[in-house]
Amino acid sequence: MNDAELSALTISRARENVQNGGKPFACLIVKEGEIVVEAVNHVAQDGDPTAHAEIRAIRAAAERGITDLSGYNMFVTAYPCPMCLGAVYYAQPDRLVYAVTREQEGEHYEDGNRLMSLATFYDEYAKPTDERTLPTQQVSVEGASLPFREWTAQHG
Repeated sequence: MNDAELSALTISRARENVQNGGKPFACLIVKEGEIVVEAVNHVAQDGDPTAHAEIRAIRAAAERGITDLSGYNMFVTAYPCPMCLGAVYYAQPDRLVYAVTREQEGEHYEDGNRLMSLATFYDEYAKPTDERTLPTQQVSVEGASLPFREWTAQHG
């Protein structure tokens, strides 16, 4: 399948998910034009705010032993939220292909909450922690860096 066909399929899967009570998002993980993993957003169905299509697709790939997406492409309905974008960067696909921009999505859909909206979510990350909507505080704990030093000692 080519990029246009795969992108159209994400839209089709997202529409099916809406018809089944879900949110309008889908993700395909593809290698050499063949779909390896398909996932849709299950936030509404599962009550899990992390059950976004991209996260579910990456988890499904990991369950199949695919822990590094080098050599794979990801196709998504809309440009990913910050959580999903971070997960995509960690998964390391060769490409991320999206059908709808965040602005295009925002013309018809709002997925925000009391702490953010589609329009403000990315901006929250650029703010100093003391200026963010989510109150954030660091607590000093003796030996807090020990797990990280131990990991480095074991793994170099």
